[in-house]
Amino acid sequence: MNDMLIQGGPVLWFILFIGLVALSVFLERALHLHRARIDAKDFLHGIFNTIRRGNVTEAITLCEETPGPVARLASTAIQRRESPRGLMIEELDEVGRAEISRMERRLSLIALVAQIAPLSGLLGAVVGILNALVAMNEKAPLVSTTDITGGLIPGAIATAAGLLVAIPSFIGFNVLVVNIDRLVLDMRDAASEIIFFFDSMRGGPHRDA
Repeated sequence: MNDMLIQGGPVLWFILFIGLVALSVFLERALHLHRARIDAKDFLHGIFNTIRRGNVTEAITLCEETPGPVARLASTAIQRRESPRGLMIEELDEVGRAEISRMERRLSLIALVAQIAPLSGLLGAVVGILNALVAMNEKAPLVSTTDITGGLIPGAIATAAGLLVAIPSFIGFNVLVVNIDRLVLDMRDAASEIIFFFDSMRGGPHRDA
């Protein structure tokens, strides 16, 4: 293993570095999205019951203590409960966009690593081939196998490393995207339930100030 790290050269070290960056971002994002995932229906049911009892402050506190975008949507709606229906919808849309941006933070870095890693491996392969050709030219006509493999092996190591980093990065990126899509669906359903609830509290869905 140590010999491979030494033979891989600077390109290999660069690939390993960006691979560690992608891994750290994936773990942080995965943990963040896991914490953000809650049972939205049960949560909103509890919030609505609390509001019906007249405990608005308690409902806001529950929202603030609960992680995730659904809780922030509910908190915004409660604080804007006296606003016209159209204004509340705009506020929820704005909060929703902000939450999506928050969930997608640093996600592009993983996608970038998935693109750069195989290209870096290809660069390492090309450099290795060039080194082998230079060695063959300098040692001709007495070219040994070591002269050739001395350039090709580092290139092969870099290429393999690039693929080993790119494939998990691509998979990790798509896993996070799927989790974000699920949370976005939860947000949309929650926003509809929240609007319907406050419409009923006002006396009807068409009561705009």
